[in-house]
Amino acid sequence: MRQGSASVTRERNGRSWLAVGQATGRRNILARAASGLLLPPLAACADHDVVGSAAAGGAVDRAGTMTVVVDQSIGGPPVGAGYAGFSYEKSSLSTGLFAASNQPLVRLFRRLGPSLLRVGGNSVDRTSWRSSSTGQARGMVGPADIDALASFLWATGWSVLYGINLAINSPAGAAEEARYVARSLGPHLYAFEIGNEPDAYAYNHLRPPSYSYRDFINEWSVFAAAVQQAAPWARLSGPASAWHETSWTVPFAKEEGRRIILLTQHYYRANGLSPQSTLALLLAGDPALPKLLDPLRQASQAAGIRDGFRLTEANSFYDGGAPHVSNTFGSALWAIDFLFANARLGSSGVNFHGGGPSAAYTPIADDGLNVIDVRPEYYGILLVSLMGAGRLLNVSKSTNRYSISAYALASRGRTCIMLVNKEPGTPIDVAIMPGMKAEAATLVTLSGPALDGVSGITLNDAPIEADGTWSPRRAASVAVRNGCLTVRMRPASAVLVTLA
Repeated sequence: MRQGSASVTRERNGRSWLAVGQATGRRNILARAASGLLLPPLAACADHDVVGSAAAGGAVDRAGTMTVVVDQSIGGPPVGAGYAGFSYEKSSLSTGLFAASNQPLVRLFRRLGPSLLRVGGNSVDRTSWRSSSTGQARGMVGPADIDALASFLWATGWSVLYGINLAINSPAGAAEEARYVARSLGPHLYAFEIGNEPDAYAYNHLRPPSYSYRDFINEWSVFAAAVQQAAPWARLSGPASAWHETSWTVPFAKEEGRRIILLTQHYYRANGLSPQSTLALLLAGDPALPKLLDPLRQASQAAGIRDGFRLTEANSFYDGGAPHVSNTFGSALWAIDFLFANARLGSSGVNFHGGGPSAAYTPIADDGLNVIDVRPEYYGILLVSLMGAGRLLNVSKSTNRYSISAYALASRGRTCIMLVNKEPGTPIDVAIMPGMKAEAATLVTLSGPALDGVSGITLNDAPIEADGTWSPRRAASVAVRNGCLTVRMRPASAVLVTLA
């Protein structure tokens, strides 16, 4: 979905969805912690570090207290490498943005580790293939663009989910493009995606009002056969629905599950042009998210789809985001919560949509050729990526009085704990019981001036520059005593705690 493009309103209101620890062999400990009856004295966790952003108005004094308990006995869903990726408009290919020579963008991608770039958006169905490598034409891509993309993927170690025009194309044209793309990208081609948000074709005047799922599947099957004949080893994904999870995406999994490697769906919290699309709404989370993702998980599992399902285009609010909301520091904290909510519900990953100079929600802003700014969302995505791959652990909190999220991940002999403080003016002393033996923990801190701030954001006291450089201070160390440690979180902050 391109910034500023027309779309269909999908409002989901309500309070946040929070994952809580499930009953295990440590049932009594967790239950007492959740009820507030068990709170280790802060003297037992006396060492603490002050992390996060400064409180509004200056000095921080009265802090709230809470306990976080990590249950190491039972692992939850896995979080794979490349869980967080990006989604860009296909039109970006013809501007020269994706090339190995674009070192700032290469650096920013590499910081996240190898992941998945989705090339799609509304411009997919307005972009045609030109077989000649000479000349530039608006709304077209050709061999030179694909070769530049290949160089970018080799430089970053990323793979690509590549979109092909379905709305204004022919099977022969799709096959010709697929043949060249597969040959040029080689092992960096993850899969092809045919069409973008076909369930919105009628709304976008790409098909008549009577256009149905059955019409789409008949078209898609013909194009899919042509693509697979042209590039036999290439894999497919789909259907890239805008919404209509149960009436388009789930039936697609049942009918085409054997032909695809990934079931794809798009997501936005609400309409960015609506006055109701506020930062408070965004930070509250989406109580309807389980109703969206559970059917996708069940459908992908029933169909035996190898890589399950993924939100391959997602962000805060559609129509380019909500001004003075989607580009604020609060969006970085939302991105962290959103990634973990998806992981808890079985998603294999999220691709944050963006690109361009003015889109409020883009993680990385560009002018079509050069990176011009690193936006708050990127900071949140990077902080999550620093945890690496692993398996989620159950976490319980002693109180829900404060707007603090807590997550834990077991990763290659380490335990990583993520804390997100969305309180605008309250520092919190968080006593952590990690459930493992360790002498010390390291901290990586994400800070901003305020939830609604758009500048002054740092990760370990250093900004991420537009040229891709980042010079953080050395990670702070906190002692673990009597099986716990305490971290003081300032308002509007996040911290990654790592124990090994």
